[in-house]
Amino acid sequence: MTGVEAIKDRDFTTKFVTTGKHEMDQLISVYNQMIDVLRTERTKQEEQHFFLEKLIQTSPTGIIILDYDNKIQQLNPKALQLLGIDEKAIVNQLVDEIDHPVMKQISGLQSGEAKTITLSGVTTFKLQKSHFIDRGFARVFIMMEELTAEILEAEKKAYGKIIRMMAHEVNNTIGPVNSILQSTLKTDQINGEQNGTLKNALQVAVDRNQNLNVFMRNFADLVRLPQPNKKSIDLHKLIRNITTLMALKAGEKEIEFEYNFSREPITLHADEQQIEQALINVVKNAIESIDQKGTITFTTTTRPSQLIISDTGKGIDPSVSEQLFTPFFSTKKDGQGVGLTLIREILLNHQYKFSLQTVAKGRTDFSISFDS
Repeated sequence: MTGVEAIKDRDFTTKFVTTGKHEMDQLISVYNQMIDVLRTERTKQEEQHFFLEKLIQTSPTGIIILDYDNKIQQLNPKALQLLGIDEKAIVNQLVDEIDHPVMKQISGLQSGEAKTITLSGVTTFKLQKSHFIDRGFARVFIMMEELTAEILEAEKKAYGKIIRMMAHEVNNTIGPVNSILQSTLKTDQINGEQNGTLKNALQVAVDRNQNLNVFMRNFADLVRLPQPNKKSIDLHKLIRNITTLMALKAGEKEIEFEYNFSREPITLHADEQQIEQALINVVKNAIESIDQKGTITFTTTTRPSQLIISDTGKGIDPSVSEQLFTPFFSTKKDGQGVGLTLIREILLNHQYKFSLQTVAKGRTDFSISFDS
C-alpha cells in the first residue's frame, strides 16, 4: 500500500528491501525495477523539456505556439522582436482576432505550408506552419524567419550589375554621338537658312542624349552610394532647412508645413548629405501625393527617437503597398522608381528602421526610427 500511494503521488524514490520470502521478494524486485525505470524516464523527460524550452527561448527563429483552441499560448523573444508587439496583448488571444498583418497571414496558412510575406514594402518574413501531437491532439506552431537582409543584398547585387553594364554601354554611345552632333551643328552647311529644320532636329537629338545621360546617372547613383560619413546632426535644424528648400514647390499647391517637434533637441550621428537627400525625396513624394491644398506635418519624439512625416494626400493603394520599396517600382506614369529605392538604401546603410503606410483616411505616415 505504501508503494501504491508513492506511485499515486509520483514519488519514484521509494523502494523496498527484500523480506526473505520468495514470492514477496519477486514482487519487490519487479516494483523496484519499475520505480528505477520511472525515475530515469522522468529525469530524461525533464531534461528534454528543459533543453527544448531553452532552445525555443534562444532560437534566432521566431516561434509562436498555439493551444488546442488556436489561441496563442507562447512566443519566444525573437518572435516578439519581429512582431514588435507586447506579449501580454496577444497571449490567450485567438489568432484570427489579433489585428496584426502577420497574424492575418498565419490564420490563412495550412499546417505544412510556408509563405514569404513583405510588410511596409521592406521587411520580408518567411512563415512556416506545422504541428506536433500532444496527448493525442494536434498542437500548431509557427516559425518566423526574417529574410530582409539576404533579399536586399541579393537585389542590390543583381540590379547593381545590370546598372553598371547599362551605364557603360550608354556612356560609350552617348559621348561619341554627341561629339559628332555638336561638330555637325557648328558647320557652315548646317547654319544656313535653308537648313533650319535639320538644325532643330540635330539639337533635339543632342538634348535627348543629355536627358538619357541624366536618366542613367540617377540609376548609377544607387550603385555608387558611398558608406555614410557620419557626424553629429541637429535633426530639427535639418528639417527646417529642407522645408525652406521645398517651400516654393509646396506653395504652388497651397501646401503648408507644420512642426510638432519634441522639446528636447534630437542629435543624429549620420551622414548629413545622405540623410538630407533621403528626407528631400520623402517630402517631394508627400507634396506630389497631395492634389491641391493640404498639410505635411513633421513630428519628432525622443523616447523612442523617431521622425514621422505625415501628409494629407490620397494615400497608398493597398494593392501596391508591398511593392513600394521594390527597386525601380513606381506608381507614377513616368516614374523611374529611383526615389524610394534611394531612400531605402540610405536609411538601411544607417541601420534606421522605417515604414511607409496610410494609417487613416487622409493621413499617410513615413516613419523613421533612429534607435539601434
